[in-house]
Amino acid sequence: MTIQLPDTSGTLTAYEPRSEPLTVTTGTPFTSRTVFSAAHVVADPFADTSPDSAAAIDWDATLAFRRHLWSHGLGVAEAMDTAQRGMGLDWAGAAELIRRSSAEAKAVGGRIACGVGTDQLTGPASLADVQAAYEEQLALVEESGAQAILMASRALAAVAKGPEDYLEVYGHLLRQAAEPVVLHWLGPMFDPALEGYWGSSDLDAATDTFLEVIAAHPDKVDGIKVSLLEAQREIDIRRRLPQGVRCYTGDDFNYPELIAGDDQGFSHALLGIFDPLGPLAAEAVRVLDTGNTGGFRELLDPTVELSRHLFQTPTRFYKTGVVFLAWLAGHQAHFTMVGGLQSARSLPHFARAYRLADGLGLFPDPKLAEERMKNLLALYGVTQ
Repeated sequence: MTIQLPDTSGTLTAYEPRSEPLTVTTGTPFTSRTVFSAAHVVADPFADTSPDSAAAIDWDATLAFRRHLWSHGLGVAEAMDTAQRGMGLDWAGAAELIRRSSAEAKAVGGRIACGVGTDQLTGPASLADVQAAYEEQLALVEESGAQAILMASRALAAVAKGPEDYLEVYGHLLRQAAEPVVLHWLGPMFDPALEGYWGSSDLDAATDTFLEVIAAHPDKVDGIKVSLLEAQREIDIRRRLPQGVRCYTGDDFNYPELIAGDDQGFSHALLGIFDPLGPLAAEAVRVLDTGNTGGFRELLDPTVELSRHLFQTPTRFYKTGVVFLAWLAGHQAHFTMVGGLQSARSLPHFARAYRLADGLGLFPDPKLAEERMKNLLALYGVTQ
């Protein structure tokens, strides 16, 4: 049995799907790395909404997907960029997501960390407004019992006049944080509004400010998440961190080598690509736990082609591919996204994502994935 898939030129070519998924096992918690998957949200397909409406979320399916990730030993990074934070999910929706997911984590014993931002600010804001918005969200996350991830703020990028404003705001937040937090540096390829974060578009100067924040409060920083898609820059930053501060890679292009590490250290992980790769990624980390770096790379290296495809320019639309693969894998009954973002990628993009994911054995039921792919093709006018 074959399926006709379009390429970027519009030419249909026959592809023969695999018949069996990759065999993975659940097991004991990871011992060598701390690993979070940034998880997507499942939209409610029956809600009467428009792209401008507040997010309508299918809470049962959304929480079920988090239980899926926890069952494989992964932590969940909640209300992050992958959950369409600032791209369909507003602060009210994110707050509810944090409350519900944190309660679910407590119920099943899953690890969770949640994004703290300033997205309740929808217009011009002062530095004091930015600080107050961060404080409001930090309080909610801490009350929920989750670890806090201090996300990069569009509002702070817009109002900050230089590095000193970042030092002031982050210093204040770290002093009042009840527990060590994760600092998140999200590059402009993920969100163009974050250009010049840490007070400079020169990444070397920005890195110095970032590290100055950490050096002033090492007891309040559990780790950093770097999402700049530059492996060497992450390695350089990692080697300059104070003792005990972790580096969580957010590099969806180079994660196998960064997690594997070198003779001077390694990165933990907080990755959007570990949403569709969850079971396979967990299997690879368990192999790494045994000291078998080669076996880890053998499992994870072949996934990079899929990840680079999903995160291709414009990178911020990677969420569309993530949700598409969740639908094909049977984790949700539909391919509808908050804000109508299912329209953000092309049919050839979907076709290649399907081919690559199927080749990796990511679909628990390959036949279901094939049928759903054929349904999508038919919707676009491609007959088999």
